Amino acid sequence: MTGRERVMTALRHQEPDRVPRDMGGTTATGIGLVAHRRLLEHLQVREETVLASHRGRIAKVPESVLRRFNIDTRGVIPGGGDDLGVENRDGTFADRYGVVRRLPDKDGNWYVIRSPLSGDISCKDVDVVAKGWRIRSTPSPAEGLDRALSDLHSNTEYAVILNLPLGPIQTAHAIRGFQDWLMDVANDPKLAAHLLGTVLDDWLEGASDMVHAAGSNADVLFYADDVAFQNGPMVSPRSYRQLILPVQKRVLQSLHDWSDARILYHCCGSVNWLLDNLVDMGVDAINPLQVNALGMGDTASLKGRYGDQIAFWGGVDTSEVLPRGNEDDVRAEVRRRVNDLAPGGGYVLAAVHNIQGDVPPENICAMWDADVSR
Repeated sequence: MTGRERVMTALRHQEPDRVPRDMGGTTATGIGLVAHRRLLEHLQVREETVLASHRGRIAKVPESVLRRFNIDTRGVIPGGGDDLGVENRDGTFADRYGVVRRLPDKDGNWYVIRSPLSGDISCKDVDVVAKGWRIRSTPSPAEGLDRALSDLHSNTEYAVILNLPLGPIQTAHAIRGFQDWLMDVANDPKLAAHLLGTVLDDWLEGASDMVHAAGSNADVLFYADDVAFQNGPMVSPRSYRQLILPVQKRVLQSLHDWSDARILYHCCGSVNWLLDNLVDMGVDAINPLQVNALGMGDTASLKGRYGDQIAFWGGVDTSEVLPRGNEDDVRAEVRRRVNDLAPGGGYVLAAVHNIQGDVPPENICAMWDADVSR
């Protein structure tokens, strides 16, 4: 089988010739800059580290390394190394929404230091700020996508993943500030709904341009929008039904209307409460399967409950096993997840989250070189 055939077979809940693999196909299954440099040194690969995503602080993995590890996916990230926004004189970056981010140190990850709609605001303030979003969105991130995706789809045999922009829910709480956004959800749902709806309309416009530019050259659409913490939902069940679920439904219905590609949905944390809704909305696969979050560690049970309804993408622990375990621990972890999740198809092997600098290169190699034949 080709990589594309392997991934698509698994997403149809059929067993391919081997478990498909993803590293670097999405902004949540990549490898951080420090880990990447150390891996190249370990493999004696003399190539410069290039950003795949500035915002995600992940590297573009060289083709030689992807082939060395038999990776079945290739991702396209609109904006790529320029996807963070405009650099300010003080080294911070401002995105098209006016959200300002800073690095804690040269090897860290970006965090929000200023949200344009924090504090005491009204729906009218949202409308005023939103007028500037279109001005700051040129040129369109969709420019050049048709060529990049067509080249990958026509000239390679890998599953091609189009990474869509960070979802409207996460974008809304970055614009508002996370604490203020949570307070709105609880105390001013009208304001929360207005901001979400305004961001959603803008997000759908940009995503539509990208998906239509991709045409039939994207095998998988990657949509990331966190709605969970480590121990459960980010908001109350009532707030989820009233505010979050309508946004998810509109996004996912739009993606289905625009494309026949499979949909890979990313949500960190404890998501066992969310899976029924994702199945109902036609999500094909869930990532990252964060096994150290509440209710997520028993992957055999999750497979038993949902294995014929939704595929699992991820699952190799990046919190404890990859950074702190030895090579035997890593191989055992990989075998466990494969044995739990791969039977009958419906599993793509990947790490939970992007591989960070505390993961030894030997453990990265052990992950991909593990004997998972069954």
